[in-house]
Amino acid sequence: MRNLGGIIIIDFIDMLEAEHQRQVMRMLEKALEKDHAKTNIIGMSDLGLVEMTRKRTRENLRQILCETCPECQGIGTVKTPETVCYEIIREIVRQARTYNSNSFLVVASPSVADKLMEEESSSIADLEAFINKNIKVQAEVMYSQSEFEVVFR
Repeated sequence: MRNLGGIIIIDFIDMLEAEHQRQVMRMLEKALEKDHAKTNIIGMSDLGLVEMTRKRTRENLRQILCETCPECQGIGTVKTPETVCYEIIREIVRQARTYNSNSFLVVASPSVADKLMEEESSSIADLEAFINKNIKVQAEVMYSQSEFEVVFR
């Protein structure tokens, strides 16, 4: 059973004689006496299925062999460059209202920086006109796709 834990269903080959089922159950119970984990055998169904529970004693295999993704923190998704661009624009507007600065520097991942300078260039130009400040964009290869900084100068 090694590191199996939780509810476990064992499918034994169909046995016609009840005595054979009892023998299998006795052998299973005897084998589980040596198990260090707490086990509980519920019984065998008419279809030859044995339902049992077993307390997990270690981390599961995934926890042992894997680590949480540093990009998504285990969620399984990351923000698109477009979404990050909108977050950057909102952050620039927030900082422009809060701080008195001459210009802004946006530091972002290459994919986000490219999107800002190409597809969103008209949005950046409109924003520069709206806040009356220059916005420079700098790509940083060490940044993850969702990571950015808005620095006011």
